Amino acid sequence: MKIKLYFGMENAIKKSGIGRAFYHQKKALTLNNIEFTTNKNDLDYDILHINTIYPDSLPIIKQARENNKKIIYHAHSTEEDFKNSFMFSNTFASLYKKWLVYLYNTADVIITPTPYSKSLLESYDLNKEIYAISNGVDVEQFNPTSEQINEFIQKFNISVNDKLVISVGWLFERKGFDTFVEVAREMPNIKFMWFGDVKLSNPTSKIKKLLKELPENVILPGYVSGDVIKGAYGRADVFFFPSREETEGIVVLEALACKTQILLRDIPAFDPWMKDQINCYKGKTNEEFISLIQKIINKELPSTIDEGYKVAKERDLILIGQQLKEIYEKVESL
Repeated sequence: MKIKLYFGMENAIKKSGIGRAFYHQKKALTLNNIEFTTNKNDLDYDILHINTIYPDSLPIIKQARENNKKIIYHAHSTEEDFKNSFMFSNTFASLYKKWLVYLYNTADVIITPTPYSKSLLESYDLNKEIYAISNGVDVEQFNPTSEQINEFIQKFNISVNDKLVISVGWLFERKGFDTFVEVAREMPNIKFMWFGDVKLSNPTSKIKKLLKELPENVILPGYVSGDVIKGAYGRADVFFFPSREETEGIVVLEALACKTQILLRDIPAFDPWMKDQINCYKGKTNEEFISLIQKIINKELPSTIDEGYKVAKERDLILIGQQLKEIYEKVESL
């Protein structure tokens, strides 16, 4: 059995969660000795595992069908996580959903990251078997060393006395960037750092206004990867992820693997795998977030780090590869 992994427009969205997911798939298959190709012109394969929702996916789908190949669509995107993102996203959301339905219906089977995203897709007009498999996390890689932490500290002049709250992602309202800034404004003695590409986020008017009026304690380093972001996870007192909608949230898995204390917005995407006061803390309002951050930093709440790390270990890429292999075998037999 040979798999053809297709990402499409890789350079355009390599900084996105889908870009991370594609890397994870390649490593998960490698760890499990599953043969695969990423060459779009290669016809020597059995199953097309496609990730892209861009128009460049159509020729690949057509090619697969003409050559009697099975197709798995990896549904990273939903109408719900398209809304409240970049400028005009709400205007085009209904058209976007129709496009997703059209693409996903070309597959034999659909994979999506969580039970929540599976439930959303089941409400769409899709007559397909849908499986929930986490995007996974590279636990071996997301294990900050003292050198990586020191590199981060030196790069951003973080002192030993600084209390640090971080988040990672596009600067979207959906991601809760507005909440992050509003909470930071009320906590001037704490440094807040949001890692994400400002320009590529194509911010809405609300986000643009926030960017012009940032509190002094909010730092926007832009997109950062490699050792520096691992060092940030390792040094942070809190990973604060106030996203309003996710299919999974790969950065949450990264933070868990890095043994960072997690604070999430209480949304359906994190149920049932992220449990409040057990492997993370959850809040719903700015007031709750402020109180929880203060209590975490003051050590007034018990750590959930060890239980959170167990969640990451359960989603290690070698285990994700085993789950993917089971789906491949089912699809091959269709």
